[in-house]
Amino acid sequence: MKLVVNGKSIEVAVPADTPLLWVLREEAGLTGTKFGCGKALCGACTVHVDGKPKRSCVTAVGDIGDQPITTIEGLSTAAALHPVQQAWIEENVPQCGYCQSGQIMSAVVLLRAKPKPTDAEIDDAMSANLCRCGTYPRIRKAVHRAAELMSGAPAAPATPPAAPPAPKPAAAPAPTTGGKP
Repeated sequence: MKLVVNGKSIEVAVPADTPLLWVLREEAGLTGTKFGCGKALCGACTVHVDGKPKRSCVTAVGDIGDQPITTIEGLSTAAALHPVQQAWIEENVPQCGYCQSGQIMSAVVLLRAKPKPTDAEIDDAMSANLCRCGTYPRIRKAVHRAAELMSGAPAAPATPPAAPPAPKPAAAPAPTTGGKP
């Protein structure tokens, strides 16, 4: 079976009912797409098939045909990250990072459809991608940042993560007089 993955033609010898996820990871060696639930519920395995988001854990490779597949590895070039990937870095989105390739792939599709999404539109579009670490506020901020980067408008500088508070100095011991209290 012939597939077009990230602009390159690859040949795989697998049964047609093999999930695309396993073909990408095991046959093509593209491990950025993650296995999360195996039931299309979490979004960790999201890739683009013909420009549309697909859950690769439940998409049979035989159903792809000649539609082009893009994985997280195919978003960037050797010269530059995709603006969504750049925004993710600038906004320090990942905590554990496991879900992030699926999050990024969904954000790219959202920004193609809505170049300047509202918070509600971001929340709605991204709600099908679960993040166990709860980085949703950073994800929303990064989607806005990516929209700025993609529009070519000068973007505000990324907000660095808040620094932890400085430790309070220990109280000085009470002076002693050498006598009994």
